[in-house]
Amino acid sequence: MTPARRTAGLSRRHFALALPSALLASGCAAPHQGIGRPGDPIVLTLLSHYASGELKEALQGPVDEWNAAHDRVKVRTKAVEFTDLLTTFMVRQAAGQGADIVHPYCLWNGQLVRAGVLRPAPSEHAEEITRGYGKAAVGSASVGGQVYGYPTEVQTYALYYNKRLLREAGVDGPPRTWRELEETAYRTTRRDQYGNTLVQGFGLSTYDDSTTVGQTLALLNAAGGTFVSADGRATAIDSPAGRAVFDLEHRLVVKGASVPGVNVYQAFPSGQVAMVVSAGWWTTSLKTLMGKDYRDVGVAPVPVPEAHDKRATLSTGFMLGVNAACRHPREAWEFLRWLNTDRVGVKGATATRMSALQVSVGSLTGRADDMRTLLGQGGDPNLHPFLDALAYAVPEPNVPGAQQAKSLLRKNIEALWTGQQSVDEALRTTRRQVDQEVSRSW
Repeated sequence: MTPARRTAGLSRRHFALALPSALLASGCAAPHQGIGRPGDPIVLTLLSHYASGELKEALQGPVDEWNAAHDRVKVRTKAVEFTDLLTTFMVRQAAGQGADIVHPYCLWNGQLVRAGVLRPAPSEHAEEITRGYGKAAVGSASVGGQVYGYPTEVQTYALYYNKRLLREAGVDGPPRTWRELEETAYRTTRRDQYGNTLVQGFGLSTYDDSTTVGQTLALLNAAGGTFVSADGRATAIDSPAGRAVFDLEHRLVVKGASVPGVNVYQAFPSGQVAMVVSAGWWTTSLKTLMGKDYRDVGVAPVPVPEAHDKRATLSTGFMLGVNAACRHPREAWEFLRWLNTDRVGVKGATATRMSALQVSVGSLTGRADDMRTLLGQGGDPNLHPFLDALAYAVPEPNVPGAQQAKSLLRKNIEALWTGQQSVDEALRTTRRQVDQEVSRSW
């Protein structure tokens, strides 16, 4: 459930290849290849949310490279804002105007499969994806055990902390357990003489779905729990692990170490939050926002309840897949294979084009070998905990009702944080509402 803040950035990014319009026609929606003349190229449309900014520039190179080297198959990209992307997929599909290649947030994959938008990956592509990507990335790109696309951006969650604030509170390093997390949160919390919070020890935030829910699910996974049952038909949050997470967050709020109404994306860079759980995309943004103060930022794995517990966290992401209605699926899959599996030289090393693209903008893919190669060349050390987490992250559930289930979970978390519901009430209401949603969706 990564995108709220990450995709708020991504939604301002797009990539567009300026080929002469007379040469272009959609392989999925148009009745002819090219303009219908012998020898005209097949033109595949790719719909994404890269609406502006650095990803536009980062992706322009590979797309230009493909079009320059391939006479028979060209790619034309289109972009909409992230907030419009799911609706656009569904509406265009219903109108018979779906793009050949789509770039969905993996949370939606179950809904898109159910609506007939996504085409299963052919066996040779599914095998390459399963072999080349981490388990969490493959899980995000799959529905019911069937792979539907190539993972692109993959985000894992970890603990950001302010070294200076911890040091001033007499704390030697980041917490490793929930007991240490609470102790550090209380020790770093500061108030003025009137009781107003100057520094939050642990930043819980009601900013948006992915912030509120992402923080909670990362802690839930770290406790060995899951949001949705293995068969996808019920919520699993009303469990000992879910109760432990809700209890922890409730204590932090009641004792004043967390003030959920504060925007952590502003408060943490300004030194008003000591610790916060968030995704790896934030690292590059913090570096830009904080300047020299970025040296105070550290990143550590999400703390676990007890020292002997196995690590786990949340993983979210996007993938590139082929429309079920695409008239040229073989060509579409070949472009995706070229973009996501062919290796090219990158500053003395080799990596896939997509991995090089994501690292260039401060992000990750699910290819751990690429990430170690690229990040080992002078990359930000704060990205390495997110890379390590690829090995143990848990993909967010992508059942057909996942988007609505996420919104319902957020509503109940916020009711807990604001005192409108007790822990028991929040767990019970979440279970009832989400069970109804996911069972209906199947």
